[in-house]
Amino acid sequence: MYSEWRSLQLVIQSDRGHMSVLHNYPNNVGKDVAHAVVRPLGQAVNSSTSTSNESILKTDKEVKWTMEVLCYGLTLPLDGETVKLCVDVYTDWIMALVARRDSIPQPIIKEPNLYVQTILKHLQNLFVPRSESAHNQITLCLRVLAAVQKLARESANMSRETWEVLLLFLLQINDTLLAAPTVPGGLAENLADKLIGVLFEVWFLACTRCFPTPPYWKTAREMLANWRHHPAVVEQWSKVICALTSRLLRFTYGPSFPPFKVPDEDANLIPAEMDNDCIAQTWFRILHMLSNPVDLSNPAIISTTPKFQEQLLSVSGMTQEMIQHPCLKQLPQIFFRAMRGISCLVDAFLGIARTNIIRERLPPYGISRPRSDSAPPTPVNRLSMPQASSTMNTTPPHSRRVRSVTVTKATVKTGSGSTAHPPKVTHQTSTTSPLSSPNQTSSEPRPLPAPTRPKVNSVLNLFGQWLFDAALVHCRLHNGMNRDSSMTASFIQILLSYKSCITTPAGLDVRRKPSQISTENMVANPLFDANEFPDNYEAGRAEACGTLCRIFCSKKTGEEILPVYLSRFYMVLIQGLQINDYICRPVLASIILNSPALFCSDLKGIDVLVPYFISALETILPDRELSKFKAYVNPTELRRASIHILLSMLPLPHHFGTVKAEVLLEGKFSNEDSLSHDKSVTFLSLKLRLVNVLIGALQTETDPNNTQMILGAMLNIVQDSALLEAIGSQTELSVGDSTHVSLKSHSRNSSGISMTSTGSSEATTPDSERPAQALLRDYDTASGLLIRSIHLVTQRLNSQWRQDMSISLAALELLSGLAKVKVSVDSTDRKRAVSSVCSYIVHQCSRPAPFHSRDLHSMIVAAFQCLCVWLTEHPDMLNEKDCLIEVLEIVELGISGSKSKTSDQEVRYKGDKELNPASMRVKDAAEATLTCIMQLLGAFPSPSGPASPCSLLNEETLIKYSRLTSTSKNHFRYFVLDNSVILAMLEQPLGNDQNPCPSVTVLIRGMSGRHAWIMQLYHQPRGSRANQKAFVPEPHPPPKHDVGIKYNVKHRPFPEEVDKIPFVKADLSIPDLHEIVTDQLEVQHEKLKNLMAKQILYENALEKISEERLSKTLFPDPVTECIPPPPAQEFQTARLLLSHFGFLSLEALKEPGNSRLPPHLIALDSTLAGFFDDVGYLDLLPCRPFETVFIFYMRPGQKTSQEILRNVESSNNVQSHFLEFLLSLGWPVDVGKHPGWTGQVSTSWLINTCNDNEGKEQEETVTPEDTGGGIFNGEKKVLYYADALTEIAFVVPSFVESSADSSECGHPTQETETQMDLLPSLLKQTPLTLELFPNHSDNLGNSQRLSPTQKTKKLPLGRTVPPLGPETKVIVVWVERFDDIENFPLNDLLPETSTGVEATTNSSTSLRTTTSDKDVPVIFIHPLKTGLFRIKLQGATGKFSMVIPLVDGMVVSRRALGFLVRQTIINICRRKRLESDSYNPPHVRRKQKIADIVHKYRNKLLEPEFYTSLFQEVGPKTLNP
Repeated sequence: MYSEWRSLQLVIQSDRGHMSVLHNYPNNVGKDVAHAVVRPLGQAVNSSTSTSNESILKTDKEVKWTMEVLCYGLTLPLDGETVKLCVDVYTDWIMALVARRDSIPQPIIKEPNLYVQTILKHLQNLFVPRSESAHNQITLCLRVLAAVQKLARESANMSRETWEVLLLFLLQINDTLLAAPTVPGGLAENLADKLIGVLFEVWFLACTRCFPTPPYWKTAREMLANWRHHPAVVEQWSKVICALTSRLLRFTYGPSFPPFKVPDEDANLIPAEMDNDCIAQTWFRILHMLSNPVDLSNPAIISTTPKFQEQLLSVSGMTQEMIQHPCLKQLPQIFFRAMRGISCLVDAFLGIARTNIIRERLPPYGISRPRSDSAPPTPVNRLSMPQASSTMNTTPPHSRRVRSVTVTKATVKTGSGSTAHPPKVTHQTSTTSPLSSPNQTSSEPRPLPAPTRPKVNSVLNLFGQWLFDAALVHCRLHNGMNRDSSMTASFIQILLSYKSCITTPAGLDVRRKPSQISTENMVANPLFDANEFPDNYEAGRAEACGTLCRIFCSKKTGEEILPVYLSRFYMVLIQGLQINDYICRPVLASIILNSPALFCSDLKGIDVLVPYFISALETILPDRELSKFKAYVNPTELRRASIHILLSMLPLPHHFGTVKAEVLLEGKFSNEDSLSHDKSVTFLSLKLRLVNVLIGALQTETDPNNTQMILGAMLNIVQDSALLEAIGSQTELSVGDSTHVSLKSHSRNSSGISMTSTGSSEATTPDSERPAQALLRDYDTASGLLIRSIHLVTQRLNSQWRQDMSISLAALELLSGLAKVKVSVDSTDRKRAVSSVCSYIVHQCSRPAPFHSRDLHSMIVAAFQCLCVWLTEHPDMLNEKDCLIEVLEIVELGISGSKSKTSDQEVRYKGDKELNPASMRVKDAAEATLTCIMQLLGAFPSPSGPASPCSLLNEETLIKYSRLTSTSKNHFRYFVLDNSVILAMLEQPLGNDQNPCPSVTVLIRGMSGRHAWIMQLYHQPRGSRANQKAFVPEPHPPPKHDVGIKYNVKHRPFPEEVDKIPFVKADLSIPDLHEIVTDQLEVQHEKLKNLMAKQILYENALEKISEERLSKTLFPDPVTECIPPPPAQEFQTARLLLSHFGFLSLEALKEPGNSRLPPHLIALDSTLAGFFDDVGYLDLLPCRPFETVFIFYMRPGQKTSQEILRNVESSNNVQSHFLEFLLSLGWPVDVGKHPGWTGQVSTSWLINTCNDNEGKEQEETVTPEDTGGGIFNGEKKVLYYADALTEIAFVVPSFVESSADSSECGHPTQETETQMDLLPSLLKQTPLTLELFPNHSDNLGNSQRLSPTQKTKKLPLGRTVPPLGPETKVIVVWVERFDDIENFPLNDLLPETSTGVEATTNSSTSLRTTTSDKDVPVIFIHPLKTGLFRIKLQGATGKFSMVIPLVDGMVVSRRALGFLVRQTIINICRRKRLESDSYNPPHVRRKQKIADIVHKYRNKLLEPEFYTSLFQEVGPKTLNP
């Protein structure tokens, strides 16, 4: 920098201005003269009671002669007062440039600059070290330094010559005291801090008032290089350069750039009047004033200064002994402090907020990480650890023995550990211990660099040379790879030959050549002797490595980094991550801590480091205690950073598949023999190692937040594996440039994968640190991963995790996600998951009463929700008796508080138990589970589709489709069962006369929704009447007269044998008639005979007539034929149904004696005003939780809401993957025909159909591909997803022109009245249809289709909106440039996320806290050039904040993105509902509304009146009595 300027060191050395004429005389002469002359002057200066303080010196000659004496007096011993009086006089005289005093001679007052220059040269004599009275000399030197400070601060008349002399004076006294080797307790050690502080302060004042010329800067730089073995020099340099940087950033990057905060005492060193140009010039010169800080790591350079050599020659003639000087023992700490200062500067330029960093006086083994106000660093002071410093080695003994160079290290370590440090350093230790509050910063996200930060190349141009050199201090490198340009060039070519999948054999050979270097060619860096201080410089090296990682992680999207920087950086990481030859744990920990976003930054060729990072993670994560790292860093923070890196690498094996990773230097850092060095590693072969690390981390992790991150990663890898297997071999499209590895067609069944991966994993991690080795073979399939995940999670859920709420919730969410993974798993594994959740509920419910809290009950509620997910996803599990019994027992436990069947086989029936649930929330969750079992299992999706789990029928629709014109809603009978189910009964058949039977149509409105049933009474089983026709009586068969033979037989009253019987006397005792006939009797007898003859004739005539008539009559005779009565056509079916189900008993109608509940059966009076409004209100209450997600697209550089909203208007403005992502979230639905949630209250749970032709034209003219997703803005279409337990509307808000707003607001009055006429139908009925895809039109106007920004304004007046809150809105942002996240205008876009729920009166109070932008969950999705996606989460706070599966910093594949985002949204909303005090589940809200309807419309009839009403018809005329 100053090569063309001469140094002033020779001028300083040759200057004799500090010599006096008395030096030519004998010592006793000068001493006597000085003692005699100085005494009266000193007394005059110190006398405050004298009447006249006027100086006795009047002329120039007198002053100059006296100054010769004073000059000699400053060289005298300190045993008397002469030196002190000389100091008093001179410190008084130099104030002539500040203010006039009577004690100052007049010649000095007239020419103050000339005399002050001479005085300053004389005062140099005071700072010459003396062997006696060091304390007195320290006091006098401090007085002089204070006077010089005051002179520089307050003097306004100093000339340039005086400033230059003052600067040379300070440089000379500093060089006199600090250039020589430090003597413990000496003058230099005590004055070093003050000397350097005064030098820098005066130098800044000189820069402000009289900027030093280049020779002075060059001289200062050269001389300062000789003082660097003093800790105070680097300490003060770090303070002032940080203070200058703070001022520099203010005007360089503007007020929006994050301020770099430094302590006030440091900031005050920079004069306030220093202008911006002066600050910039001074900053750059001060930055380089320390020369190369990396020299501090080389004692050979520090000990080659002239003063060191002088002392060496005066003591011994052996050159090597100077390196062993005791003062050089502090070089590791000084080197670390210099690197920490540079690290602070780098963070300041990156915009990473750091507070109170400069005041940290840390020992050599603190590890830095990105700082923020909420995330303080966690360095560890080795001196504050309980172990003795002599036994605290940075490298454990068993690791150090691996090194090829063996020395006696105990002596070296003991000596360095016992070296006395300056008091300024040793007493100010770190206030953060490694184990204090490990979770304090766990929920806080890492601070993002400032969006306006400089480019990586710019920062490295400033600090790269120092950092790269410092990061490779004492490293073992290849021959020719030491830090020179030829090494850099060759390494660039080697590294960048790893380009996008070079498949030619020649290319492969070229890339393999660097890996063929054998270990015999490995030599130590000749600049550093590894035998000297082998471990002490690890702290400074670790600081440099961590700083480099932060720099490269701050790369902006699309930013290009010079290949020379990338190559050197990768070489640094390869050196720092090695674990086989020699583990440098401080460096390894620093790299891991500062590299969480390394694989998310689109660095070219970064994937070459994947095997090295995997090896490092295999060292850290499976180690439960990390005892070997505790001396350097908080183990929890180290594990968290390791997990972040693991999350970013998990998708790589599936994504790149069989693409070969040509890993540089892989042979050098693997335990395989040299023959295997040429083996290329496929990305897919790394999968088992990554999964094994993940499983091992879960088995050893104890921190709640770290555990939740691992659980989220498990669902990610399982789902990605399942999707990959489902689609088979797939060709991924590369969206990166030529420097990225292209994504080739790959298959999981690639040959040789298991052998390669198993061998590499076994070689890098000992078996003792690698759990579950036998299960490695199962991790290669999605089902194996799923089973293993279920086993691990269920085992820990009922052991270690059940006491921790955050882990329990995350584990239950993971189980819920695993239930949705479409992989065939054995039923026993599924039952294991269900059984573990049941056991978890039993344990939590059985905990003692003092442990029951809201958090505990939230855990139980979440467990019931997880149970519902498993049952709905796998309903066939309940076909097994043991599983069904177990689930129902848990439901019973949740509702009643105890099980009916205990372990001792004692059974307590439901009627004998007292209801004592753990809490009402638990009871509600158990009831919801029971409803899920009874209503949803095997019945979802319903015939209405997944959009509605309920029937799409109500009274109006039934009447419409019954085809009975005389029917109205008043023909329905309304009853309530058990105060929880409303029955609406229509006794008329729905126009079906083919097979008349007792039929009733029932609308059942219960807690689970609205269901329609048609019930018919049959007296035959279903199978017998399957083919039965309508009842028709069978006729008699026609007579057949020609059958048989007809005989003419004369019938006798008695048989003929009677005549043959002889008479006896008894027979003759009765006389014959003729024997007793008289004349009179004869006449009568004749009359009787004639009468009988006539009668015979008459009867014969009648018989003949009858026979003739009968012969003419058809058969059968309709008059005499027996015909069965026709079937009944009218039934009182409501009465029959209630009677058959046992609801018409007297007991069911009586009021319970000891309860406020109504009877089991009551009738409702539907004629009361408002009845049907309340029923319609009940129908509007949703049956499932509903969520709303708003999706925005943010292009690079956009900051306003209008720009963001306009992006989705055209597909040219968005990436194709964005449209693919939208369609992976849900399916498109028409708002006007959709019966589910649409993202807006006014259009949800209704069917507002439009004209079919219009809909077809809209579909033809507007497609999602044409609009960039804006068609799903909720006005006409929306993306929708629903399962049995929840429904989600995905809305993509788009920009609405102001003219359109005014036109829509100006609808004619007639159309507004039409909309008001629709109000009763909206309240009382939903115009639903029996068809799954309705095609009828209700002729609704365009006013029903509301624009997104006017949904709440268009809500019809008077319509009552059910209390649907509290609401959780989730925002998903697709951001093309990751740095734009800081500029996302969330506050401006919140008005676009209106759903109408905010307007509900009952939920307004609970929504006040969720309207803040800080509480709105935001999921940022950033597409990487590799085709993967980086996730950034924002806005979630509180103990329910960390939700899985998506974790901040995670990288996910294109396949699993939609599933993971949707699952995270579901879990976020569930967590918010658990956290809310005012939330009631849907079935509870419906139950409360039913109870309200019962209270308002109960028909209070006596039993006789009630029975009478059942036999009476209902209708508009005949009303219920």
